[in-house]
Formats: sequence, C-alpha cells, structure tokens
Amino acid sequence: MQAPSVSVMLKSWDIRTGTTGGMVLDAARQAEALGLDGLIAGDHVTFYGYGNDGLITLTAAAAVTERIELKTAVYLLPLRHPVPVALQVAQLDQLSMGRFVLGIGVGGEDPHEFWSSGVDPATRGARTNEAIEVLKRLWTEDGVTYAGTHFQLDDVTVYPKPFRPVPIFVGGRSDAALRRAGRLGDGYTGIWLTPDRFREAAERIAEAALAAGRDPAEIELGMQYWTSVSDVRDEARALVSEGMESTYRMPFERFERYTPFGAPGEIAEYLAPFIEAGARHINLVPVQDSPEAAMEEAANVREALRAGSD
Repeated sequence: MQAPSVSVMLKSWDIRTGTTGGMVLDAARQAEALGLDGLIAGDHVTFYGYGNDGLITLTAAAAVTERIELKTAVYLLPLRHPVPVALQVAQLDQLSMGRFVLGIGVGGEDPHEFWSSGVDPATRGARTNEAIEVLKRLWTEDGVTYAGTHFQLDDVTVYPKPFRPVPIFVGGRSDAALRRAGRLGDGYTGIWLTPDRFREAAERIAEAALAAGRDPAEIELGMQYWTSVSDVRDEARALVSEGMESTYRMPFERFERYTPFGAPGEIAEYLAPFIEAGARHINLVPVQDSPEAAMEEAANVREALRAGSD
C-alpha cells in the first residue's frame, strides 16, 4: 500500500480571536520544516458571520515557503466571477513557482452567505461548472469568448497566466460533485464518506470521466478529515467535537463515524481502508491546543501512515 501525500489545514488570521498573521506564517514554515506534503486553506466570505479568503491565506504562505504544496480545500468558486479568480490564481501559482492546486466546492451550508454575496444558492452548481470551464480556457487561451447561462465573456484575455493549467480538485460527496469531478476535475477530495461510499464515489467519477472521453486514472482521488490527536482517546474526542460543533452548529454525533481521533497509529488504521480504495492524498483538519501542536500531530499521523505502508 503506497502512502498518500498528507496536507494540513492552515487556519487564517483574525486578531479578534488572538491569531495574528505572524502566527499563521510561523505555522506554514513549521509544516514545511516537519516534512508535511501540503498546506490546505478553507474559504468562506461570511459563514455564519465568519470569513477567510483561501487565496489570500495561501499567498501569504507561498511567500514564506519553498517546497510544500498549497491547496484550497475548498474554495467557494460559485461566490466569485471566474475572470478575477483566473488572475488571482495565476499570480499565486507564479509566486509559488507552480505549487498551487485549486480545490473547489459549492458550499451551501449557510445559504445566507450566498445571498449576502448576491448569488442565488440554487444556482451554485451550474455556476461552478461554468466557472471551471472559463478558468481552464483563460489559463491557456487569449481572446476567450464564452456564452453561458451565468457567465458571458467577449474576447477576454488574462495575463499573467499560471506556469501550467492549475489542477482543479473538486470537493464534495453529492452525485453532482462526483459528475463534476469526472467531467471537469483533475482531482477529487471526498468528505463525510465511509470506505464503501468512497469506493462508490470513485466508480461514479470514473463513469463520468469515461462518458466525457477522459481517462479516469488521471483524476487523483483523496479524502479530507477533521481530527484530533492524543494518546488519551477521550481527550482527542473532546477537542475535535468542540471544534466541529462550534463550526457547524450541529452535534458531534452527526460526524463521529467520519472522524478519526486518538493516537497517530489509531488514525492511520482508520485511514487505511480509504488508501487501499485509492486515496492518494489525505487532508487533515486537526483540532489541537495550539497551531504548533496541530502541525506536529499532523506530521505524526503522516509518519504513522508511512510506517504502515512499509
């Protein structure tokens, strides 16, 4: 069993909550020094009032790192117009020397976030599909003309362009997300799935890819998990449950079966069936007592996964 790449969530700054930009940049440097494969950043405009722009967070991280991959997981593409996004992503990709991956999702857990941004949440899937098509063309073509339902372009050119067409990883678990990944994505990142559901998702993605004339083997599959690491299992559960309940405003029991927690070896054991089913990347959202501990424990999980693959 080949060990997957392991990325860790880099949370953004908010002085109101005691997190400064300097602390975030220190965490990015630490993740790279620990040998983690990637940094992921979430993205919201106003999720129950809270926002963090994933592209801004990772642009800052790009400036203080050299090797580690940078990936949004996930960027709420339907909230934005694809032309400025094409430019922002291209600049970030050039700054990072080709280390950026655009992980996208449709969101929707807080419909007010969409209405606040002038977007009907019922259109978010269709907007995302069109936006992906536009991004791919703007990164490789000049004078792009596009006639969609939600976006119309007339002879649009955007420079600078990225080093290469930036990989687009589709997140989610709905049937629409699986079709989107197979038809338009370079990768797929699942969340809230059992190993059986992950296998089914892989099959549906492959079917959509083949129907679009694409090779399913070129679509990288992976998973994302909230987690907490502690040799005392009850302590780990308490940490991750508090973090998830405060974010999603739902009881932890709704998430528990999808959430690995405990010692690094226990988490690696939980992840093993997903890796056997084809997960080539693992994104971790660790809830720990400090940003430093989050990076250290993610690195410990990575080492446990590698030990299990020997």
